[in-house]
Amino acid sequence: MRFTEEQELFRTTVREFVDKEINPHADAWEAAGIFPAHELFPRLGELGLLGLEYDPRWGGQGADHTWTLVYGEEFGRCAASGVAMAVSVQTDMATPSLHRFGSDELKERYLVPAVRGDMVAAIAVTEPDAGSDVAGLRTRAVRDGDEWVVNGSKLYITNGTQADWLCLLARTSDDGGHRGMSQIVVPTDVDGFSVSRKLDKLGQRSSDTAELSFVDVRVPVANTIGEIGRGFQQQMAQFQNERLIAAYMAIGNLQLALDRTITYVQERQAFGRSLGDNQWIQFKLAELVAEVDLTRQYCYACAEAITSGADPLTVTKMASIAKLKTGRLSREVADWCIQFHGGIGYMEETWTARYFRDSRLLSIGGGADEVMLRIIAMLAGIGKA
Repeated sequence: MRFTEEQELFRTTVREFVDKEINPHADAWEAAGIFPAHELFPRLGELGLLGLEYDPRWGGQGADHTWTLVYGEEFGRCAASGVAMAVSVQTDMATPSLHRFGSDELKERYLVPAVRGDMVAAIAVTEPDAGSDVAGLRTRAVRDGDEWVVNGSKLYITNGTQADWLCLLARTSDDGGHRGMSQIVVPTDVDGFSVSRKLDKLGQRSSDTAELSFVDVRVPVANTIGEIGRGFQQQMAQFQNERLIAAYMAIGNLQLALDRTITYVQERQAFGRSLGDNQWIQFKLAELVAEVDLTRQYCYACAEAITSGADPLTVTKMASIAKLKTGRLSREVADWCIQFHGGIGYMEETWTARYFRDSRLLSIGGGADEVMLRIIAMLAGIGKA
């Protein structure tokens, strides 16, 4: 893929923002278990990073998908991956459905301030008994006149303690399985909504993750995103944004990890020579370089497919493959980075420890590896749907 001069300037802008505005605070935000989203997001909004592909009418940049690829690669270089992930919730998990299917009134009230960075958004799908099995969710929204009355709970919600509004997926009819669900914008200042607890995670510690409770929460039926009863289908489309941005960010993170490890083995002396003089280490790192480069090119192919107007099933298959492969490769690279750093790599003071912890989420969040394999198998005509 060839990037334009304007896109390369954009890449530099994003990298400088990450290096100056995020990375110096990474250790403090990791220790605190949260970053100040309401301070950081407006600065992202000023750069136009929170609505790259959205209609300028709603504050977006009207760019094509290749700009999202560039932004994802560079934001993946965050020293605190939790921040990158939390920003991607705003850009590619909580707002795409609202942009695609929401009414003008909803966009004006919730999308525009989210793109500016004045409001923090979260996606509320996962529940204690419904993770990758979205069709099993139980949170209900029962209609009472012109209002939905919402009861239930959501778990593992990124930005959950800071969000101003949620893109909630709830059951709005008695139809079972994937039928009868709707996406609803729920502001977090309404009566009956509460944060049950802030969760303590293995990695991605700089982002806040919460369990949320809904007890007779009332919101207007007009807050429904798109068509009532089509929430599951809309969420499945929104998942493709989530999986692609996760893959793009992983590429940036993988490249940075390899670059830092290559520098380390070239400088580290053992047995009278540098670790990098050991041919086995050279070959292993060369294999990883090759795998990262192949995976990067596949991600580029995903972006090109979208910009060329590929059909939804093709996008779904490619996004599933990209997420599967970047998730597994991230785990492999993280393991070898620690191995080649030796004892110091096992210490929390070294970047490798954080990278090892943070990298594990990609094979779970946004659909576990097993879900990706099931989607790929189905679209490849293997077995039964």
